[in-house]
Amino acid sequence: MAYTTINKSTDYFNTKLYTGTGANQSITGVGHQPDLVWIKDRDVGNNHVWTDAVRGVEKVILSNATNAETTYTDGLVAFTSDGFNLGDDDDGQMNVNGNNLVSWNWKANGAGSSNTDGSITSTVSANQTAGFSIVKWTGNATTNQTVGHGLGAVPKVIITKNTNNASQPWKCYFSEVGNDKYLTLNTSDTPATSGFLYNTTPTNSVFTISNDTGMNGSGNNIIAYCFAEKAGYSKFGTYEGNGETSGQFVYTGFKPSFVMIKNIDNSGNWWMMDNKRNGYNVTGERLMANSTSNEDSFSDVVDLLSNGFKLRGTYGDINDYSLIYMAFGQSLVGSNNVPCTAF
Repeated sequence: MAYTTINKSTDYFNTKLYTGTGANQSITGVGHQPDLVWIKDRDVGNNHVWTDAVRGVEKVILSNATNAETTYTDGLVAFTSDGFNLGDDDDGQMNVNGNNLVSWNWKANGAGSSNTDGSITSTVSANQTAGFSIVKWTGNATTNQTVGHGLGAVPKVIITKNTNNASQPWKCYFSEVGNDKYLTLNTSDTPATSGFLYNTTPTNSVFTISNDTGMNGSGNNIIAYCFAEKAGYSKFGTYEGNGETSGQFVYTGFKPSFVMIKNIDNSGNWWMMDNKRNGYNVTGERLMANSTSNEDSFSDVVDLLSNGFKLRGTYGDINDYSLIYMAFGQSLVGSNNVPCTAF
């Protein structure tokens, strides 16, 4: 795991809750100018809406669906120094009057610039400090192509979507799952093997793709969200569930403020928990990245602890067989961002 100089995690990732007004409003208190904003209405069965600075404001994709990119002129209309501005949201996804919503916000590096590290030129917005980049390229339907990601470190997670092709799912590389398999963010499916999407392990400058339509469709725009681990801030790994009410403790080296979990042995939803919607342990407010379902409230999901998280429920989606997770959070106080030994 790479070291980081992050002392305040909310400079790079933060969860922000807000209430919809149905009218223009500014959402502040994010702690930085976000470059990826993921919004979900907690009260009703609306879509998970993703907007980023590389594709541009008003351009949205939905993690629970294969839909091609859509323009929402009254959705997220601007990224600001401490959050984002919303329009009157005629589409009813991001600012429904009186509804409770959550946004997860990551900082990259603005609209991005040209990257020629790979055989395909990409547009990259990279924040090497936080280990996060947004990458956009145009497919050429040729196998064994490389794409520059700008991280300066090896990504452990790459989440991709063909934004032109409505039949193509979200395809996700997790290093723990392997180079020849992918997970589908918009479904509960187990890992699939098709097309050798990444062929070889990503390097600190590029990842490799095949002629798979989802990753490299001719003339299609593809977007990727790339994550490298940073000690004291982010961790992407795997653990074995035990199906018991006193479940596994998963060491991250920091107190998680956001955790997403997926079962990779059995069909299971992508469970999402954070430190804002519930605000105390046991954390039980659940949303699912692959589902429009409104927020569920349980009494026994996970504890978000000072150095990791502990499973408290017997739910198969998060506490049975093999599972992968993504976690972001705060640096350990006094750690100077150096990994501690698990105990």
